[in-house]
Amino acid sequence: MSDSAEPSPQPYPLDWEADVVAADGATVHLRPITPADADGLLGLHARSSERTRYLRFFGPYPRVSDKDLLRFTTVDHHDRVALIVLLGEELIAVGRYERLPDRDEAEVAFLVEDAHQGRGLGSVLLEHLAAAAQERGIRRFVAEVLAENRKMISIFREAGYEPSRSYDEGVVHLVFDIAPTEAQRSVRYGREQRAESRSIKRLLTPRSVAVIGASNDPAKIGYAVLANLIAAGFPGPIYPVNHQAQTVQDLAAFPTVLSVPDEVDLAILTVPADAVPQVVVHCRARGVRGIVVMSGGFAERGEEGLLAQRRLVNTARGSGMRVVGPNCFGLINTDSDVRLNASLAPIAPAAGRIGFFSQSGALGATLLERARVLGLGLSSFVSAGNRADVSGNDLLQYWATDPATEVVALHLESFGNPRKFARLARLVARSKPIVVVKSGRHTGLTPNLEGTSPVLAEPSIEALFASTGIIRVDTVAQLFDVVTLLAHQPLPQGPRVAVVGNSTAVGLLAVDSLLGNGLVLAGAGPVDIGADGTPEDFAAATRAALTDPGADALVAVFVTPVSRSQDRYAEALVELAKDADKPIVATFLGHDGLPQSLVRAGDGAVALRGSVPSFPVDRAVAALARTVHYSQWRSRRVGEVPGFPDASPERAQELVSQVLAEDAGGRELSSAEIEVLLACYGLSVCHDYVQTHGAESVATSVDISHDPSFGAVVSFGVSGIPIEVFGDRSYRALPLSDVDAAELIRSVAAWPLLDGYGGAVPVSAGAIEEVLLRAARLCDDVPEVAQLRCTVLARADGADIAEPQLRLQPITTRTEGAARRADRSEPLPA
Repeated sequence: MSDSAEPSPQPYPLDWEADVVAADGATVHLRPITPADADGLLGLHARSSERTRYLRFFGPYPRVSDKDLLRFTTVDHHDRVALIVLLGEELIAVGRYERLPDRDEAEVAFLVEDAHQGRGLGSVLLEHLAAAAQERGIRRFVAEVLAENRKMISIFREAGYEPSRSYDEGVVHLVFDIAPTEAQRSVRYGREQRAESRSIKRLLTPRSVAVIGASNDPAKIGYAVLANLIAAGFPGPIYPVNHQAQTVQDLAAFPTVLSVPDEVDLAILTVPADAVPQVVVHCRARGVRGIVVMSGGFAERGEEGLLAQRRLVNTARGSGMRVVGPNCFGLINTDSDVRLNASLAPIAPAAGRIGFFSQSGALGATLLERARVLGLGLSSFVSAGNRADVSGNDLLQYWATDPATEVVALHLESFGNPRKFARLARLVARSKPIVVVKSGRHTGLTPNLEGTSPVLAEPSIEALFASTGIIRVDTVAQLFDVVTLLAHQPLPQGPRVAVVGNSTAVGLLAVDSLLGNGLVLAGAGPVDIGADGTPEDFAAATRAALTDPGADALVAVFVTPVSRSQDRYAEALVELAKDADKPIVATFLGHDGLPQSLVRAGDGAVALRGSVPSFPVDRAVAALARTVHYSQWRSRRVGEVPGFPDASPERAQELVSQVLAEDAGGRELSSAEIEVLLACYGLSVCHDYVQTHGAESVATSVDISHDPSFGAVVSFGVSGIPIEVFGDRSYRALPLSDVDAAELIRSVAAWPLLDGYGGAVPVSAGAIEEVLLRAARLCDDVPEVAQLRCTVLARADGADIAEPQLRLQPITTRTEGAARRADRSEPLPA
């Protein structure tokens, strides 16, 4: 755009603001610049070294002139954009672009204060500037960099871009496309994982802990937290903070955290809610790296509490602190080198391989006690309470690469950022199972969380779980059954299950449960050694089942005979289990969880793999069935989101832009407009519906809709009674892969109607899948498509679309914000 035709300044783009997790795990704030930032920009310039200023401005540039300052801080948020990074009130970095005249290119440049270089701020500024530029129609960035500024040149390449280079008298001229690529996404997600994982590790591995509100009164929370820290044997310094006492529980106390003579890594706040804001200010001034706010009285108390909670987080992030809570139960790390019990649990769980996240503080207490009773070991535990900052997504990032965690267990009441949760879960579940119990399936969002989390429709949740390999359970008891099995036994390689035991009645119950859960009974039937069978008989039958190539898993049932001990039978089972490559789940009547007789004990009494969990027979088989389904998901081909060479996304976007230019709020398209838009993706509409919908075709229903907080969800079902009476639909999230499409149509109960039921000719599943994939690609490429509904008439030789309905809506009016931008509802990585 030429200087003579500069666009009118755009409104301040609030959705460009973001809290960012820097590479060292601390948080900073990113937002567009305003004229009010002039003093902050001068401060950044003054604190920057001569070398840094030279590399940025190609000369000494000792001071910023008034003219330059006005230009730097006055932007139009369209052709001229600048984003700044703030640590508290201090401006520590700035990135900007300026569109080149009459081109879809812009020149980009950065300045990062010396003290904050190496924290990844340049990279995150580049990513956010690129996202903003794409919204404004810019396709490429240009950068002029001194050849000696190798660090800046490396930022572009390490971000996943592929700049072309040219040289002229010591200056490198770089040009690169800014459209997201798989390489660029991979780099960003990798940096995200490292940054967010590091931020959680700082919380779970502190070198010192302060308990603010520590007390000598056993009735107070501050007493319990301090006592639990001491009892767990935390190896670092513990600092009680109490403005009245000289000592607390025989430890020297301090009136405020500011009085503590040494560094404080983690602060546990147990003071009343009205005292929290001042305490957070003190923690910020003291350089505390993370805080756990156990105090209630925030978002769970209504609008006023929600505002107080936001102020709390903003204050903490001003110095880079992460916040767990408020209204939480605390956190635990069972690592023998850490031994951190910063929670209200009087006895920390044993060390184990399960990472446990609970949103509810009250339920957290129940979960930990249940784990203790069952003998279940955990690697770490975090109760996030109101989840004002740290959420389940952060813990997924940490556990993804934590060598001590092999299984992830989540209790969720809501999703803070569903889109990001789905992306992370899909990645983590490929190597570590994730088991989730989600409150509110039938009752909706927990009342005290209204206004703090997006409300996700149940079909969207179903699509999320189905697409990510998450093992969803309905109850806390089922959660413990499944994670106990996964943490101690290998994954099954198939659905064929052998049954061995000494009770015909219990064995038959196991068979009934197997068949009821969609599993297959291996062999000729259950093997019964009889009530008088010896431990040797039991071992022989078990060994035969484990070595049978026709069995993928084993259910071992045992009823203790009168006047005979079960110990030798248990020893025989554990001895075989330690080297088995097939899972064993037991029903030793009277035992629930990990009874000591079925545990392989390691150092520190840790239950090793090969320990055999025992549950009542119906629960044992149900847990095994869920692990079978998960194993099948994990072993399937990942799938590809196909490209269609005959598609014309540019033409589709042009048509959509024309409609929205005339109707800014969006509207339903006419039949003619729909046909043109579908044709851009190789989809044609069948007009003679009555004639085509004959005996040779089956009508199916496809609906692709945007959930405001999750993104697009596609549903599929067979039209008529299956949908209208039984609600028989399957769901998947976009983007839709070829594997997703195949599973989507085969997941409905009415699939046999498409597959030749009753002697009918099977329809072409491949043709349905192609329609689904093309329609999904249209909705993914053109996020302004708020909903696409149609009938797909499936035949043996193809499939046609009939009666399509399509609604457009500008993406900026939906609460998900600009769909092409990065997730912004919680801290992003630098």
